[in-house]
Amino acid sequence: MNSYTLLLLTSKIVEQTGEVLEQQPQVLKRLIELSIEFGERLLLATIVFVIGRFLISIINKLVRNFLERRKLEIEVKSFLKSLVNITLITLLIVSIVSVLGLPTSSFAALIASAGVAIGMALSGNLQNFAGGIIILVFKPFNIDDFVECQGVSGTVEEIQIFHTIIRTPDNKVVYVPNGALSSGVITNLHRKPTRRVQWVIGVDYGTDYNLAQEVIQTILDTDKRILKDPATAIVLHELDSSSVNIRVRAWVKREDYWGVYFDINQAVYKVFNEKGIEFPFPQLTVHQAEN
Repeated sequence: MNSYTLLLLTSKIVEQTGEVLEQQPQVLKRLIELSIEFGERLLLATIVFVIGRFLISIINKLVRNFLERRKLEIEVKSFLKSLVNITLITLLIVSIVSVLGLPTSSFAALIASAGVAIGMALSGNLQNFAGGIIILVFKPFNIDDFVECQGVSGTVEEIQIFHTIIRTPDNKVVYVPNGALSSGVITNLHRKPTRRVQWVIGVDYGTDYNLAQEVIQTILDTDKRILKDPATAIVLHELDSSSVNIRVRAWVKREDYWGVYFDINQAVYKVFNEKGIEFPFPQLTVHQAEN
């Protein structure tokens, strides 16, 4: 490379460097302007978020007060409150997106284009939403009912748009999807005022059945919680391999079910021992073959 070529190259580099230095203030100025603009939008979006959350809390409170003044079922009120809250939060998100400068039309187009995928992903939630509507219309249970469903037993505390909240007897809170709940088997133990209690009591072979029946009837008669109508039933249920099984059925008020069940068990065990009535246990007879 001769000195002339080197001189031309050096001149070109100096010229380009000068152009970059001349443009640098413009680029820096543009970056500052974009930063300020984004900061303003971010600040405005924050203000919209804070005000929106405040308004949502006020509207939710007004909706709650409005529903409380209406003669609606508790489960309907719970469903509507949950629906209004989700709708308001969705509107707030759309407003924040608009304030940040993202075109809402593009945002809507994005949602529409992803609608199929989202629909497939949320098909379970859509089914749960429809299940919640079915529960509210056909009313298989109400708030505070004790139910058995989807392997869960407990008291219904709340019916939301996607789930029903059930509190179990050991104070666990279970969220049961409305879709599975509306299409599955539901046992409502709270719908009727009375329930039938049942025991199967085994006694030894050779036990005087009439005596056992009389003792059981006496135990039932002494418990005032057991209803006289329908009458109790004591029958010889089964001749099992190691025991004679007596089936006992009695009717009680719904709230007395478990108390009567456990107390009669205890009373039968105590009185049978006092009367000399033997409880059986599994036995196996082995016959030895003669040589």
